[in-house]
Amino acid sequence: MPGEDQTITMLKFPVLIGDIGGTNARFAILVDAYAEPKEFPIVQTADFATIDEAIQTAILDRTSILPLSAVLAVAGPVDGDEIELTNCDWVVRPKQMFSTLGLEEVLVLNDFEAQALAVVALGPEHMEKIGGGEPEPAAGRVVLGPGTGLGVAGLVHARHTWIPVPGEGGHVDIGPRSPRDFEVFPHIEKIEGRISAEQMLCGRGLVNLYRAVAKADQTTPRFSTPAEITSAALDNSDATAGEALDIFVTCLGRLAGDLALIFMSRGGVFLTGGIAQKIVPALKNGRFRAAFEDKAPHNDLVKAMPVYVITHPLAALSGLAAYAQTPARFGVEMEGRHWVNA
Repeated sequence: MPGEDQTITMLKFPVLIGDIGGTNARFAILVDAYAEPKEFPIVQTADFATIDEAIQTAILDRTSILPLSAVLAVAGPVDGDEIELTNCDWVVRPKQMFSTLGLEEVLVLNDFEAQALAVVALGPEHMEKIGGGEPEPAAGRVVLGPGTGLGVAGLVHARHTWIPVPGEGGHVDIGPRSPRDFEVFPHIEKIEGRISAEQMLCGRGLVNLYRAVAKADQTTPRFSTPAEITSAALDNSDATAGEALDIFVTCLGRLAGDLALIFMSRGGVFLTGGIAQKIVPALKNGRFRAAFEDKAPHNDLVKAMPVYVITHPLAALSGLAAYAQTPARFGVEMEGRHWVNA
């Protein structure tokens, strides 16, 4: 039952770990606390009606290893025995997994908690620095990532443990600042009258921005996907796409700077996900960093804070693996998110 066990000294191995986003789901199995994760092909969430079906078909049917525990990171708030994903039709039902998948223990985290854990698990070889000074080793950190949606989490250090702080920071309000913003923003698609950060800073958000720039200029958009827009912007073949990516990068810098102040992120700000990895050249052209540091009266404070792009393709799985192997290293909240088949 949720909340019965507030600490885990060690999960029962083998452990299934999974990072489930709005579009893709990534899984691996840890045979024991010392083994490297056994990875499986990425699953498209749209290809399966349920997460149980996806795990059975894409993972369990392809291995002789039978996991006893699962640590799953999902894109959405974890609340109750039926956990709905924000940008996917799957519903995670941990109690049902006992009978359908043969599991004895299930822990469900927010997907960006896993990304926050990855910040500690990954080394500098998996980071691309975007300005700033040197990180303070035990200082607060924040991770954000534009993907199918916009995820945000904090990471604080206390009592010799790293504590991930989940939330729904991708849904904060975001508004115009520059004269050009006031021309473009009225054309951005709204949700019940408001523009949230996720309406701009994710895959569909980039498309929203691109269409808004085209409407502001009374031109006809040529592209319909984030990949097309990003490609055209980076190779300078389409001015509208280029400006859309510039606004995207600038607004991402503003939001990252806001979050850096909220979490006092002297340990660094970390950008994760496929979009951030694909637009590193745009993130390094100066616009992001200028927007990030434009936080008067605290410009000098954020100027010293380093920003990194996480370049590891399976960062969240690395974070989940680190937790499963050394849970005492992390202060992960268990209440209401941990189920044991008693």
